[in-house]
Amino acid sequence: MNLLKDILYKVAIEAVNGSTEIPVNKIEFDSRKIQENDVFVAIRGTVSDGHDFIEKAINLGATTVVCDTFPTIIVTGITYVKVKDTNAALAFMATNFYDNPSAKLKLVGITGTNGKTTVASLLYQLFKKAGYKVGLLSTVKIMVDDDEHKATHTTPDSLAINHYLNQMIDAGCDYCFMEVSSHGVHQKRTEGLHFAGGVFTNLSHDHLDYHPTFAEYRDVKKQFFDGLTKTAFALTNIDDKNGLVMLQNTNAKKLTYALKSYADYKAQILENQLSGLLLKINDHEVWVRLIGTFNAYNLLAIYGTAVELGLENLEVLRLLSELESVSGRFQFIVSNEKITAIVDYAHTPDALENVLKTINDIRTKNEQLITVVGCGGDRDKTKRPIMANIASTMSDKIIITSDNPRTEDPKVIIAEMEAGVEPQNYKKSLSIEDRKQAIKTACQLANPNDIILIAGKGHETYQEIQGVRHDFDDMKIVKEILEQLNK
Repeated sequence: MNLLKDILYKVAIEAVNGSTEIPVNKIEFDSRKIQENDVFVAIRGTVSDGHDFIEKAINLGATTVVCDTFPTIIVTGITYVKVKDTNAALAFMATNFYDNPSAKLKLVGITGTNGKTTVASLLYQLFKKAGYKVGLLSTVKIMVDDDEHKATHTTPDSLAINHYLNQMIDAGCDYCFMEVSSHGVHQKRTEGLHFAGGVFTNLSHDHLDYHPTFAEYRDVKKQFFDGLTKTAFALTNIDDKNGLVMLQNTNAKKLTYALKSYADYKAQILENQLSGLLLKINDHEVWVRLIGTFNAYNLLAIYGTAVELGLENLEVLRLLSELESVSGRFQFIVSNEKITAIVDYAHTPDALENVLKTINDIRTKNEQLITVVGCGGDRDKTKRPIMANIASTMSDKIIITSDNPRTEDPKVIIAEMEAGVEPQNYKKSLSIEDRKQAIKTACQLANPNDIILIAGKGHETYQEIQGVRHDFDDMKIVKEILEQLNK
């Protein structure tokens, strides 16, 4: 049984009212989950404030309350711990409660706007192929070696992170690869974790609904590298103009990768086809099943990370050649009519441009490229016209549709996207609110050898409308429609 005083190690405490020599059953920040002898941590969220639920938590059996302001009513027999930051306190307490699991394996964090999921997931895949027991904390799923768990956030809350890391230790995992989002860093979810390394992929327009400026978004990413220790490595993409910014104040071993610049890990694209890439990585050629320049960067980050973690160079190259693409990341099928349908998670201007550039680099230009794209509701509105502009400029036809409208009116989102379509592209632009109908229309417009890109949702198997999640899988739907049209 943990004692309260032990799980408060490294927490920035400002005042204590009551005893810390009391047993702790578990830690919770959701008052609804409180049981006897639990610690309730009051978190100030964007929707609700945990301080409003202190009384409820005590009534349910909490014996300790961690808060940033003492409540007006102090209940006898309850320990109150006033801290500077309850998010940071929760992270350190979770680490202590689970006996610091991140220090017992090699944890690598991957951050950046695009590529986090691909890099983390393929590192998991590569190390599994190399014979190790491995963990994964990603947008798509959480893996405790071979056991799969559903992911709800890019970076889970600090309790969940430490819970899963502890499970990985129990399962005998040697490594864990984790997506680190700007939200996760900003909300102190990664505080107290011991990282063996950090990887920076790139930085572009995203999450400006959450971060007031691009500079803050960049600096929050940088905080992750600032926190790495001198025993860790920091691997950054220096072809990205913010790549070197990430290394400015880190104590970690500084390493770089690039396609265009001099770097520790350097690659050159020799061939780029729909069947794969021929790369030259640090003077060794390797054929991989992934395609596109953006994946060349991802594979280089994976190669550098694997080598820094101790795998042998030629063994890593062999394993790279066996990797398969991640769910919803440039996944494609070819119908009996030779129509190629590609599903990709591209939901930022930069990611969409990368995917369209990849397709345009490979195609013969004798076929149509039809793009189906939408933008999510309750998220950064400034990228909506930009994404429609990119899609309409780089495609032969574009269908603007719904993504996850959430609590917004999809018609309003579509109208804001339409504003980005330039007059010369009006004729090749359609707007269809119903996403399934938009995908069906794209399939009906396609001729043999044409290419359909369905962008924005990728691996997601739902569509969120007015707070309700409906089953919706882009790949499943396009497969069904193409099969029906082939009959």
